[in-house]
Amino acid sequence: MGRAIDFRPSPFESGRVEASGRFIGGRIYWKLYYVENIFRVIINSVLSVQIGPDWWKLAVDSKIKGKAQRFKQEYLIRPWHTAPGSHEIYYIHLSDLNEIMRANSHLFLPVIPEIDSWIAKIEQLRLPRNIVAHMNFPNKTDRQRISVFYEDSKILVANLPTSLSLRIP
Repeated sequence: MGRAIDFRPSPFESGRVEASGRFIGGRIYWKLYYVENIFRVIINSVLSVQIGPDWWKLAVDSKIKGKAQRFKQEYLIRPWHTAPGSHEIYYIHLSDLNEIMRANSHLFLPVIPEIDSWIAKIEQLRLPRNIVAHMNFPNKTDRQRISVFYEDSKILVANLPTSLSLRIP
């Protein structure tokens, strides 16, 4: 893959748009995919143990539940599209995942002692993530921030207690 080039500062060429997309997809997007989904798994795993299988009903703010229900309903009325998943956690954004962890941080502490630090890191990732998710081109600092957070997330997963069974929601 070539060097990072945002197609927008140059005169229009469809090939530049494609090259920008290939760069972001091949170097950045997949890291965000990992991060968001690994936190879905971690949240589900911790709260399933701490609260039980109905943790969503008990541990999630009504605004987040409402947002998930609205997004889920959009997919239900258009069944020819791929649904994000069967669990409501797949219908919310990174900021919502972060709020679930913040509101239930006392339940994450036994598993992730530095939970407050993780909540702060996720908040710092929110804007660079949004740049990529909304099909824009992150600058070098944001690309590095995403890469560092991805690497940190892999370390987090590797250091989770072996007693915690990771469960896909």
